[in-house]
Amino acid sequence: MNADPLVQAICASVDAHSDAYTQASDAIWAHPEVNFHEDFSAGVLRELLLKNGFTLTENLGGMPNAFRAEYGSGRPVIAYLGEFDALSGLSQKAGCAIKDPIVPGGAGHGCGHNLLGVGALAAAIAIKEQIAAGALSGTVVYFGTPAEETGSAKTFLARDGFFAGIDAMLTWHPWDYTGIWPGGSLANVKMIFRFKGRSAHAAGSPELGRSALDALELMNMGVQFLREHVPEDTRIHYAITDAGGASPNVVQASAEAVYLVRSPRLADLEDIKQRVIDCARGAAIMTGTTMEMEFVKGCSNILPNTTIEETLVRTMHALGVPQYTDGELALARSLHDALESPEKTLAKISRLCGARERAAVLAHQGEPMYAFIAPHTPTDSPLITVSTDAGDASWCAPTSQISVATWAADTPAHTWQAVAIGKSSIAHKAMLYAGRVIGVTGALLMRDHALLAQAQEEFRVRTAATPYVCPIPEGIRPKT
Repeated sequence: MNADPLVQAICASVDAHSDAYTQASDAIWAHPEVNFHEDFSAGVLRELLLKNGFTLTENLGGMPNAFRAEYGSGRPVIAYLGEFDALSGLSQKAGCAIKDPIVPGGAGHGCGHNLLGVGALAAAIAIKEQIAAGALSGTVVYFGTPAEETGSAKTFLARDGFFAGIDAMLTWHPWDYTGIWPGGSLANVKMIFRFKGRSAHAAGSPELGRSALDALELMNMGVQFLREHVPEDTRIHYAITDAGGASPNVVQASAEAVYLVRSPRLADLEDIKQRVIDCARGAAIMTGTTMEMEFVKGCSNILPNTTIEETLVRTMHALGVPQYTDGELALARSLHDALESPEKTLAKISRLCGARERAAVLAHQGEPMYAFIAPHTPTDSPLITVSTDAGDASWCAPTSQISVATWAADTPAHTWQAVAIGKSSIAHKAMLYAGRVIGVTGALLMRDHALLAQAQEEFRVRTAATPYVCPIPEGIRPKT
């Protein structure tokens, strides 16, 4: 154990409340809720915070289940970001290595947010106890943020100023490896395109029809050609949500698709977004239809902060990583063997490493759980090409997050295997370890004003070079 009394006290706090945290995460796992409807899940977290002396402000930005809990007074202000929403269609029995939903078609915690929210809360409570004991001075804040998967609540909070006055923010995410979440993430925007045409008999009087489905297909074709002329790290996804009906002998008068556009850079994202919209406009002109675009949500790429990342890495190494029993490894092996399309996690990590580190990383090939700390190589290029609304928080204050091995090796997020392991002792160990790491790091930032000032100066330089522009326009409200 680290000899620093503050480090020892933070870890002791997490351990002392471990039963309560485990029960809370399991309760949220058993009540998966999505997209601003996380009433039970948010309630579990609010109850724990109130019980531990935090003051709550609810319905931030008019969003149900978005809340701020705080304790203490004055600066510095260290904040933790907590998520708790699930994913639709991923219901799965716990500890089961075959696909077996609890509720067919129901929701499940395929991204581990039942653990994420509680682990971040554990860190906040640990700091609160040190403020109460007089060992730390300042304010600790916990943001309960719903709808990360589909609603970008944190982006709305960033746009509307709810992260103002925060000195540093920390969070974590379940994954299949332990280390810094390196190089940011992908910014994205989500839009719905609706085409309206005119129905007609497709054989008797086709000249009278104006096909909305033709317009939608032409838009999609235009975007396929566009893919050749955007940066290679761009992602453009779509789903046809209304094909206009099932009768081929009727000209389709309506059609709809949802588009999700991603890029590691906000400036590129804005340009690509406009080009996708132009594809839709052109398709409407070509078919004599009308097009309506509805902006749903967006989020920014994560702005890295090397100062905080290096502090997190030192903390992870000082605390070590969770170790697993034979039974836990057997569960991980069974879930790994059930993967349809495994991730290539070690190959991705090793690409950022030098030769010696690369060999050490690749030596873990074949292990059911990756029980090592990934080498830290500061970079602005995302290793994990996903999106998170934590990105927008990172443009409001110095922010960093870690990944902790929670799932079997090479498990992709948003899979039933991630759900199946989500209330196991493996997952509980990951959650408590994350609470210790980000709790200790937050305490160090609160105590060491020079360290915090260094993180803030790095943030100032980065944002001066590239000012934050929220991807959600003014006037757009959350779809609660």
